[in-house]
Amino acid sequence: MNERKLQITDDGSHTLYSEEARETYHSTYGAIQESEHIFINACLNTDICQKLKNVRILEVGTGTGLNILLAYNWSVKSKIPVTYYGYEPFPIRKNETLLLNYPEILGVDKRLFFLMHDNKGKFINLSNKFSVFIVEDKIENVKLHPDVYDVVFFDAFSPDAQPEIWTVEIFNSLFKSIKRGGVLTTYSCKGNVKRSLEEVGFVVEKLPGPPGKREFLRAWK
Repeated sequence: MNERKLQITDDGSHTLYSEEARETYHSTYGAIQESEHIFINACLNTDICQKLKNVRILEVGTGTGLNILLAYNWSVKSKIPVTYYGYEPFPIRKNETLLLNYPEILGVDKRLFFLMHDNKGKFINLSNKFSVFIVEDKIENVKLHPDVYDVVFFDAFSPDAQPEIWTVEIFNSLFKSIKRGGVLTTYSCKGNVKRSLEEVGFVVEKLPGPPGKREFLRAWK
């Protein structure tokens, strides 16, 4: 994996640019703004998640760890315990982690941010209500167990950059792994992505996107 370059997005939060994928990890219109809109407000803030006694989250492409920090803050605010599983084949390096300003903006202890990045393959407790387990592997290599997760954050690089992930086979595996009533959100709104999600059984809706993006997808089981 080539070196990644730091960029400041329009809301003041950082992202990284991947030379290999030729994409940024987050929207240049606002990294935190985008993730809050798609993965927190449209997913964790739904009635179904708010009523759960605990939430199991699966993220495909943990990347910079921004979604983990946002989910951690959500757990603290809602007082709902979270167990967070993530798959990331190309984790960012320690020197890149040190550059990112998410802890400062979100008011999270930097040590928690470094802890989750430095302990791949281990269960890490960021609090007594939030544990995270990140695996350094591709989602296509993983056999997921059925009916485990309440929520899936699908936040890999785009279908153009990573076509091998945005497939019927992967979405079918994720569909089976989600509990009935569970939800998947993704920033992509491509027609073939929507059709693939529907083909495996999801009920899919288009929602208004964050600044700089017209729409995104939310899919229910």
